[in-house]
Amino acid sequence: MSGRALLMWDEAVTQYDFGSEHPMDPVRLALTMGLVRAYGLDRAVDVVAAPPAGDSTLRLVHREDYVAAVRAASADPRHADQAYGLGTVDDPAFAGMHEVSALIAGQSVGAAEAVWRGEAAHAVNFAGGLHHAMPGAASGFCIYNDASLAIARLLELGAERVAYVDVDVHHGDGVQAAFWEDPRVLTISLHEHPRTLFPQTGWPEETGAAGPGEGGAVNVALPAGTGDAGWLRAFHSVVPELIADFRPQVLVTQHGADTHFEDPLAHLAVSLDAQRAVQEACHQLAHEYAEGRWLALGGGGYAVVDVVPRSWTHLVGIAAHAPVDPESVIPSSWRDEVYARTRQLGPARMTDGRWPVGFRDWAGGYDPADRLDQAVLATRKAAFPLRGLLP
Repeated sequence: MSGRALLMWDEAVTQYDFGSEHPMDPVRLALTMGLVRAYGLDRAVDVVAAPPAGDSTLRLVHREDYVAAVRAASADPRHADQAYGLGTVDDPAFAGMHEVSALIAGQSVGAAEAVWRGEAAHAVNFAGGLHHAMPGAASGFCIYNDASLAIARLLELGAERVAYVDVDVHHGDGVQAAFWEDPRVLTISLHEHPRTLFPQTGWPEETGAAGPGEGGAVNVALPAGTGDAGWLRAFHSVVPELIADFRPQVLVTQHGADTHFEDPLAHLAVSLDAQRAVQEACHQLAHEYAEGRWLALGGGGYAVVDVVPRSWTHLVGIAAHAPVDPESVIPSSWRDEVYARTRQLGPARMTDGRWPVGFRDWAGGYDPADRLDQAVLATRKAAFPLRGLLP
C-alpha cells in the first residue's frame, strides 16, 4: 500500500453552483484548495482528478429515470421536474448540473477504488459528502450521492464491511437509505436533533431494516446548542466501540463543517478545534481497525470564508500525515486571495482558540438529567443491543 494520501481535485467542481443567492457558494471549494496550497499540503499528497461517474456507476445507487431527469434539467433548467426534487428552492436547476454532479461523484468513486486497491492509504474529496441525495430524488443541496456511490463501488469490488461515519450537522439520510437493508454497511450519523433541523430524520430508533439490516444504522440526535465537550463526548461514547466491533475493511467519513458555531443554517456550537479533533479520531480509527483504509469527504458548511477552508485544510493535513498546527498563522497570500474573491477579511489562525479540546469520557458514568447524556443513552439503548453490545 502506498503511504501517500490522495487529494481528489478538479477545478471544474467549482461549477457546482446553485446561484448567487444560494448558501452553498462554490467559493468555499476554491478557498479550501487555495489554503491547502498556501500550506504546501498539495506537495504532501498526490493531487489527482478522476473521470466523472458514468451512467453505470450512477445506477449503483440512483434510478435510471432520476439520472435522465437530472440530464434533462441540466440541458435546459426550464425542464426541471420538481417530482425529482429538481428546480426547488434547495436544489435549483442549472446548466451543466449533471456533468459537475457526476464529476464530484467520480472523485469519490475514484478515491474509493484507489484506497481499496492499495494505491493510497487515505484519500480526501472535500467537494464530496453530498449525503442527502436519494436514489430517485435530489435533496438538501445534493444531486448525486457521492458517498453512497463510493460505498456501493467498494461493495462491487468485494468489500464485505464498510463503515460510514457522518459528523455533518444534518442527518446523513441518503446514505442511510441506500444501505438500510445491507448488513455489509454500518452507517453512523451524529447530527442536530431532527426536531430542530432538516431533514427531520435520524432518530435513535432508526436502526436499519428488520432482518439482516437491523442494527446497521446508528443515529445520535444531539440537542441544539451542543458545544465542543458534548459533541466530542457523544462521538467517543458511540463511534469507537461500534467501529471496534464491526472492524470495517474501509472507513468512509463525512466531515460537514456546518456543526460550527458560526454556521448560519444550524444550531450547534462546535469549534474548528473540535472538528479537527474528530478528524484526528477518524484517522486513528482507520489505522486501528481498517488497515488504514480511509476515505474522507466534505459535506455541508456555509460559513464559507471563516470556517470551511480551515476545517477541510486540517482534514487534508491529517490525511497527509502532515497536520497543520492549530496555532499557526495563516499565510498572508491566502488572506489576500480571500479578499480578492469575496471582499471579506479571512481568519488569521488555524484555531478558534480552544485547542486542545477536552471532554468527559463515557466510561466515567453519565448524568441522567443531562440532555446530551440522554441523547447518547437513547442511541446506545436503541442500537447497541442489536449488535450484541451492552448499552
